[in-house]
Amino acid sequence: MSDATTSAIAPTGTPAESLTLMGAGLVGSLLALYLARHGHQVDVFERRADPRLAGALEGRSINLALSDRGWRALEGVGIGDEVRQVGIPMYGRMMHDQCGQLTHQPYGQANQAIYSVSRAGLNRKLLDLVEAEPGVSLHFNQQCLNVDLREHTIELRDAVTGEEQIHPFRRLFGTDGAYSAVRAAMQKTDRYNYSQSYLEYGYKELHIAPGPGGTWQLEKHALHIWPRGQYMMIALPNLDGSFTCTLFFPYEGQHSFAALQTPAQVQAFFEEVFPDAVPLMPELGADFFENPTGSLVTVRCFPWAFDDDVLLIGDASHAIVPFYGQGMNAGFEDCSVLNSLLDQYGSDWHTIFQRFQTQRKPDADAMADLAIYNFEEMRDRVADPRFLLQKKIEGKISAQYPGQWLPLYSQVTFSHIPYAEALANGQRQERIMSRLMPYIQTEADYEQDQVQQLLREEMSKLK
Repeated sequence: MSDATTSAIAPTGTPAESLTLMGAGLVGSLLALYLARHGHQVDVFERRADPRLAGALEGRSINLALSDRGWRALEGVGIGDEVRQVGIPMYGRMMHDQCGQLTHQPYGQANQAIYSVSRAGLNRKLLDLVEAEPGVSLHFNQQCLNVDLREHTIELRDAVTGEEQIHPFRRLFGTDGAYSAVRAAMQKTDRYNYSQSYLEYGYKELHIAPGPGGTWQLEKHALHIWPRGQYMMIALPNLDGSFTCTLFFPYEGQHSFAALQTPAQVQAFFEEVFPDAVPLMPELGADFFENPTGSLVTVRCFPWAFDDDVLLIGDASHAIVPFYGQGMNAGFEDCSVLNSLLDQYGSDWHTIFQRFQTQRKPDADAMADLAIYNFEEMRDRVADPRFLLQKKIEGKISAQYPGQWLPLYSQVTFSHIPYAEALANGQRQERIMSRLMPYIQTEADYEQDQVQQLLREEMSKLK
């Protein structure tokens, strides 16, 4: 089949094409902007109703953490300033122990922050920008019934009218999330590798109300964590003074969703385990029983491309659990990487698709592993004095060896180091810390000759 082209020429000097996106979520919206900026005509189909319309269901409204990789992707299409209007900087973690005592752990260097953004608010902002972009057409309430990879067609049903249509495509981008209909079609092809794995934990969104006059009842510029060993609750600030809380909790067991069946049980459990939060949560019972319990899935698959016709991006190719705050950022970085390849290879879609999946697959797998690791860290270790001491020592090493040691969290969150490289660096650092920490009981021990000598020996191996 020959490429469907128009007489328009993209800014890169390559012929403009008619492209199709399935999914108008965060990644789909951003990708539509990137593709349109290359001069292409873009049709975006979305299963849900337009979330900007009154009465539209917002779906998952869990807050997201926007960090450097995501910002770079947004600024690549010049929309960083618009998005900052709907974000709140968080400069560190605030841990709440069971007595209500607080411990603050900075995320990185001074003034480094991740930003709390509402998923729904950010999606609406991006859709406004997409709608104003020449060359992009949005189509909502369009359920994908089937993708025919060989015939280059999509079968769609209008969720409002029930009308079905066949939409031909020349090039299709699957940005339709962890349960992607586009990927489902690719899974039926020969030798397609796919796996999904669920944690034995679900999540429940809860709510901390704003204080008088829309004030924040907790520290505004922090991500709050109530670590409790086998489960935890987190809270991220919203612009209206409220906090979006998320309880990550086992499905089964002594302390689990299955064990909390009545409002009285929920109230008693929270008063025992999260006593400082309960007075701030007047709608706790209603939130707990009315809000759905979400599952936590990791998706791995390959290939992400079908010839030069179809490409999966974002959660459709690499859904991860949310504990490093990188799901959205990784998807946005996909858009940045793809854009760079478009700049480099123009209309050579076969090369673009192949290089994209080859470059991004190792990073996606590494980020999936890091997200699971960070869940265990947030749930178990952030309340451990030895862990907190180790983090302080790592900060001292970073200050002493700034060119050689960047903490793993900073590599992932405040740099553009490929995820796979960051994971390998972090594993090397952890091996060094396992040798140092037996000699360190307090921060002052860092200055001991024995510790410094051992550190010099280990750092020399990194050169």
